[in-house]
Amino acid sequence: MHTTDDMVSVDELRMQRVISAVALASTGDIDLALRQLETAEQDAFGKLEVALRVFLSQLSATLHQNARALDALAASKGELEGQLLTIQRQELAIRELSVPIIDIWQGILTLPLVGLLDSMRAVEVTERLLARVAEDSDVAWVILDLTGVRVVDTMTAQHLVKLGQAVRLLGAQCILTGLGGHVAETLVTLGISFEELTPMRSLREGLKVCLARCSAAHGGPVGKLP
Repeated sequence: MHTTDDMVSVDELRMQRVISAVALASTGDIDLALRQLETAEQDAFGKLEVALRVFLSQLSATLHQNARALDALAASKGELEGQLLTIQRQELAIRELSVPIIDIWQGILTLPLVGLLDSMRAVEVTERLLARVAEDSDVAWVILDLTGVRVVDTMTAQHLVKLGQAVRLLGAQCILTGLGGHVAETLVTLGISFEELTPMRSLREGLKVCLARCSAAHGGPVGKLP
């Protein structure tokens, strides 16, 4: 026991429990620190023990609440990352479907385009088609089929013309099929000509032309449509 005229006497063991509680709390072991303060006498020093216990209890509750919030945040982050991955996969699948490059015949590719053909999509079509032609040396003809396209703007039309020129630079030929009346009228109004792309009315007619020219180039028939 330590006693002075101005201080309350404090048992050495009680003082040690408080010191231990503070030390444990400083290392993050709040629950063990609270166990050091389970009893408190009804004196002036006991008030300090009670106040310290209340403080540590509130601190413990706050830490547990924060831990739960962090767990929930981590779970939410994982869920969002999963959703983002799903969206990315869906976008990739949509891109694959929006630019379906088909081996319609030996040495002949066709690219049927459907829906809105804006400038952004035209750029994507150009990139993917040129990559395919560049990696496949057997490709001699590329048929761009616009049967499912209803609207073509100036930038898109220019992209298609440049696409045909780029295909020729890679050693293949490009023709255009399926021009609808509205698209043809728009092109005339815009003053854009697709003559370099040998426009055909239908995919069937375009394929016949490709087969005939392949046959002539190889000195014999390579296939025949009924």
